[in-house]
Formats: sequence, structure tokens, C-alpha cells
Amino acid sequence: MKFWLLACLPLLATAEIYFQEKFDDESWTERWLTSKHDGKTFGKFELTAGKFYGDESDKGIKTSQDAHFYAVSTKFPEFTNEKKTLVLQFTVKHEQNIDCGGGYIKLFNCDFNPEEMHGETPYLIMFGPDICGPGTKKVHVIFNYKGTNHLINKDIRCKDDVFTHVYTLIVEPDQTYQVLIDGEKAQSGSFEEDWTFLPPKKIKDPEAKKPEDWDDRATIDDPNDTKPEDWDQPENIADPDAKKPEDWDDEMDGEWEPPQIDNPAFKGEWKPKQIENPAYKGPWVHPEIDNPDYTPDSEIYRYPGVCGVGLDLWQVKSGTIFDNIIITDSVDEAKEDRDRVLGLKDAEKKMKDAQDEEESKKKAEEKPEEPAEDDEDKDEGEEADHDEL
Repeated sequence: MKFWLLACLPLLATAEIYFQEKFDDESWTERWLTSKHDGKTFGKFELTAGKFYGDESDKGIKTSQDAHFYAVSTKFPEFTNEKKTLVLQFTVKHEQNIDCGGGYIKLFNCDFNPEEMHGETPYLIMFGPDICGPGTKKVHVIFNYKGTNHLINKDIRCKDDVFTHVYTLIVEPDQTYQVLIDGEKAQSGSFEEDWTFLPPKKIKDPEAKKPEDWDDRATIDDPNDTKPEDWDQPENIADPDAKKPEDWDDEMDGEWEPPQIDNPAFKGEWKPKQIENPAYKGPWVHPEIDNPDYTPDSEIYRYPGVCGVGLDLWQVKSGTIFDNIIITDSVDEAKEDRDRVLGLKDAEKKMKDAQDEEESKKKAEEKPEEPAEDDEDKDEGEEADHDEL
């Protein structure tokens, strides 16, 4: 047993947390900087656990101003994910029931300057939810490769409720990935299949052409089918039941013509029936060849220098809380922190349900009562009744 434990120690020691931020107190403002790019005024973040929570001491930073851009970031010691797993994880809580705005995070290289961060600042990875109306509710997974940002070609739906959710991106050295939401796999695959980092391996042979005698019609007109002699009929005919009005004056009103009605004998355009084509060869498939422009790259996943993380986003309605950021090479370290957060979800929901119930009671109590009938009006009404009698 002792030997087994000692043998495992080197493996356990390899796990490394490159960056972690829990926003425990106001000291976060000493580590994170708000951009000063072009003298713009960016939205302010405030430290809070929110209106409802699982643990009041578990705070995060919340967007606090409607219709604002936000740009806050920090730097940390350089690392590379070469030949290592990369895990990026954080929590998002759209407490305001967001209508339109970002909830994603970005990783930057070592040339990154937090004071100059803005929407066009080059980044390495952009990951997280983005919501705008009913049509956009997705998780972005964008990688920069050779100076170009590449969006994933799969749809990953994000959570759109008001509770805390954990978003996890796992990138492996074999160029596979996973996206987890609250620990559940939302998407997975490989870099070459789910992004267009590289040209396609195969292309259509530019020299190949469809043979002139290739017949790809599955059916053809029956050459023995003929149109019936009585087929051609007008689409509309004069109404046989219509009669010229008695007061119709041909000199004043012109020549009377009966109104038109649909012709029940009209059959439309005649077409011969279809039969199987004896010369049918099936659909022609354009032959493919190896793409001369394709060169495999086993290091698409690799970033030689990662030094910064930031929130660069726009929100129409503020109120999103960001927290529990961790960047590590250990899936287990990320899971441990995720499990801690998910352990608070029941308490968070319970508190929200209690608040909703209390709010419903208040609204019911504040509902105006039906106005009572005034006694004086009632007496006048009774007198009027007597007068009528």
C-alpha cells in the first residue's frame, strides 16, 4: 500500500492551477483592471452574492449598469498548454433574466494590456454563453488559430434561467474537446471536425466532369401515354344560373355578360404519367482527390504563452454575476470546484422560490378591493324606484 501511494505522488503533483479567482472580497479590484481604451467609460462591476444565493459569503462580480460595454481583466504568470490538458471553467448567473447580452470569458496572450482591452483586442480563446432575444441562446467556443478567430460549427444551447450555472471547456492535446454545463456534457468532438482551422482534406477533382450520356432521371414521361381528347377545358365558364337584371339598360350599361365561375370540368395542365427510366444510372457523384493545400497540424490546440483573462462584453439589461474562474491542467481540480458550486444550487433555488412566494402574497394584498356602493347613492336609487312605482 505504501509503495502504491508513493508511486502515485508524482502523478498527483503534476496537477497545476494556473489561475483561480473567487472574488471573495473587495480586494479583487486590486487584481483586476477596468479598461481605459480611448478614454471610454465602461460599465462598473459590483461585488455581491446576488438577491438569492446558496451561500451569502460566496460572492461574485455583477454587471451594474444597463446598456453598457464591460471590459475588466487581469494578468497572471505565463503558462503553456503544450502536451497538457487545458480546462477553463467559470460560473454565470443571469439573475436579471437577461434579454440581450454576453456572459463569456476570454483568454489572452502575454502581449495583452488590460488597460487597453476592447472589443477588437486579439484573444486566444473565447468561451461562454451569449443571449439575445429568442433567436440567440448559445455557447461560444472560439479559438484563435494563426491570427484568425474560428467559431465552432455546432450549436450549443446555453442556460437562459436566473440561476447559477457552471460552464467548463476541456481541451486535450489530442485535439479533442468537451463542453460541460453544470457537469453535464453539452458537446464534444475534435478540432478538425468541428472547426474550419484547416482546408478540407479532400476536394472535388477539377478535371472530372459528368459524362454527357449520364442519365440521372429516376423517372421519365411514358411515351405511350396520350392526352384524352376531352382534356382541354377552360378554367372559367359563364354562370349558367345567372340572369340579366330586369333594369339593365344595354345603351346605358353596355352589353350584359354573365359572371364567370370555376369550371368543374377543368383539369389543369395535362402531363403524361411517369414510368421508371430504364437508362437511369443514379445520381452522379463528383469524384474527390487529396487537397494539395491541406497540411495536417497536430498543434492547433497549443498556445505557447497564456497570460491574461478578461470579461469583454455588452449587456442591455445588467445583473449578470460572474464567479469561480479557474484555469488548470486538471479535470479533477475543476470538478472539485464545480461540485462545490453545484452543491449550493438547491439552497439557491429554495431562496428564490421563497422570494417569489412572498412577492405573490404582497401583490395579492395590494390588489385594490371592489369599491363598496355608496349609501347615499343607494338611497337615491331606492327613491327613484319608488317614484317609478
